[in-house]
Amino acid sequence: MRVEDACRPGVFTVDVDDSLEVAAHRMDQAQLGALAVVDGHRLVGIVTERGLVRAIARAADPTGVPVAAYASSSPHTASVEQDARAAVQHMLVLGVRHLPVTSRDGQLIGMVSMRDLLAVEAWA
Repeated sequence: MRVEDACRPGVFTVDVDDSLEVAAHRMDQAQLGALAVVDGHRLVGIVTERGLVRAIARAADPTGVPVAAYASSSPHTASVEQDARAAVQHMLVLGVRHLPVTSRDGQLIGMVSMRDLLAVEAWA
């Protein structure tokens, strides 16, 4: 099984300068645990539920603080062609639950979560 078998199609993003509030609303509306943070079309990070919880715990102003302040930087990615088990191992080593997925030519095309990979494996 490859990552593309588990990857959710479509890219859900937030701009690097968008507020934490915008990110939280977008995640809530799409029922996602993470969003790709982009600067133009370039992937620059990931904001997750954990990041939003950290922001709340630190009393960050959700309307005034940019999402970049609580996003991971230099995110690791998975290729659509990557073996799904290798992606799971990579996630475990990194201690992350989401990886942006890139196409064969390096373009951001989606996100895969640990839950996505487990669900596909359970039905394999």
